[in-house]
Amino acid sequence: MVDVLESIDSAALRQWAYRCVDSLTARCEEIDALNVFPIPDSDTGTNLMFTFRAAVESMRAAGPAADTGAVGRALAVGAVAGARGNSGVIVSQLLRAVAEAAADGPLDTVSIQAMLRRATVLVSGAVSVPAEGTMLTVLAAADRDASAHDANVSLPTLVVDIAEATARALDSTTDQLAELREAGVVDAGALGLSVVFDALVEVVTGRTPPRRRYRRPHEHERSLGGAASSAAKQGGAPEVVQVFAPGRPLGYEVVYIVHDIDDAQASSLRAALSDLGDSVVVAGDGSGAWSAHVHTTDPGGAVESGIAIGAVRGVRISCFGLAEIATGAGPKADDGDTVSVGRDILALVAGDGAADLYVQEGATVVRCDEPIDSSVLHRAIVGMKHREVLVLPNGALSAHDLVAVGAAARADGKDVVMLPCSAMVQGLAALAVHDAARAAVDDAFTMSEAAAGTRWGSLRIAQQRSLTWVGTCEPGDSIGLAGQEVVIVSARPLDAGCRLLDQLLATGGEMVTVLVGAQASENFGAQLAEYVTGAHPGVDVVVYAGGQPGDLVQFGVE
Repeated sequence: MVDVLESIDSAALRQWAYRCVDSLTARCEEIDALNVFPIPDSDTGTNLMFTFRAAVESMRAAGPAADTGAVGRALAVGAVAGARGNSGVIVSQLLRAVAEAAADGPLDTVSIQAMLRRATVLVSGAVSVPAEGTMLTVLAAADRDASAHDANVSLPTLVVDIAEATARALDSTTDQLAELREAGVVDAGALGLSVVFDALVEVVTGRTPPRRRYRRPHEHERSLGGAASSAAKQGGAPEVVQVFAPGRPLGYEVVYIVHDIDDAQASSLRAALSDLGDSVVVAGDGSGAWSAHVHTTDPGGAVESGIAIGAVRGVRISCFGLAEIATGAGPKADDGDTVSVGRDILALVAGDGAADLYVQEGATVVRCDEPIDSSVLHRAIVGMKHREVLVLPNGALSAHDLVAVGAAARADGKDVVMLPCSAMVQGLAALAVHDAARAAVDDAFTMSEAAAGTRWGSLRIAQQRSLTWVGTCEPGDSIGLAGQEVVIVSARPLDAGCRLLDQLLATGGEMVTVLVGAQASENFGAQLAEYVTGAHPGVDVVVYAGGQPGDLVQFGVE
């Protein structure tokens, strides 16, 4: 007998989010291959997958005790902050509607119906030019089906019927849009949304809806080797051919977050971006943060439009057709290898808060809360969407392992560079100067320089008696390390942290980053920040809840 749910509480909402990530990862390649609208950049599945990953990272940061409303809010905030592409911004509004519906507690049939009505309104308002045969069509079908039921319908019946309605609407998209009809495919984003609703059915009923798989007619199939296939299951997608007409102007996809603006200002931004390009979506998380997306030939103007209205961060600019211009010819239909333009940043990170920081800045995170094998990093690199991959190892693997992984990844067709980052605070400094518009070698140099210019230290609790350069430490002592060397031993963590800060700042510094670990006391970061302000006037300090195991705190001095 399969257990079914009659409401969706915090545990079920978490399960749904995780299931969405798993399902979108499993079908990422299929969705990417169908992507022909609004441009054939073959990244819709990848964008949806990474948007949900960002939502899940935010959800995890909310903690295991978060109630249904808090889980919903965290999903919405993470999705808007980490939204990728047009499809990612749109699906973030579905999660915002989930958050609003969950504010009063577990979701039942009435709140699911209200959630879909609200999602339809939010998405319609966020998209500048709605089109039939897209994600909006499938969402509208789900809303209509849900509204056709009375309030007494059971939750399992409701979610199954919604999923069936979305599946039917998905099949109809081929005839609703000229680009889809010409390619003989369903809409890629609509398929992704159908996968999301099917995941809800799995959580509520315990059963997986039987669904067909979609392929482009006569598409050129690329054979994936064992390593690449495994990597795709870990979150990557195969590289794909992008087709652009000769003489087409160079275009860009621009995505960023704008903080502290209201609905009217968001509407003004939407209008400004519409004057600069198309595929405009401006969508909020309900708490003052808005994700902006546009396809344009003027990326600078698109970013300036955001700056003119609010505080902009997390800018991501991707170029359409750059490879064709660089080589003077587009890829041939019968090429055995395919081209994916752009660059991925891959970071080894420990701690929920630290992972969230990296994800918000556009990095793909491989968790290393526990020691990991070098094969995990190799699979992740091979699974990245783009050929160019810059890796922030952050001290999680030895130099020998990194050299071996780099060689293996290059043999698998990746242009990989291991950046010299020995700690997460160094990786954050490197990520802050990343510029996707630069050549990879220049970007790697600039990021490496930023990492090297960041002095770092860490504070830990001794687990056993040992002899250090500054004396013997006993179990329970606080030890401060400058880089890899023990330079402080103290019985009190705050004393050790302050003395370590003094040493790190002895040769100067303008800013201190404090990454607080999982074992630190609640106000430990604030105490350290107060000490810096008093003992080192003129030095800025920023404190983040990293949640990393092992270190009580990591310091970065720039």
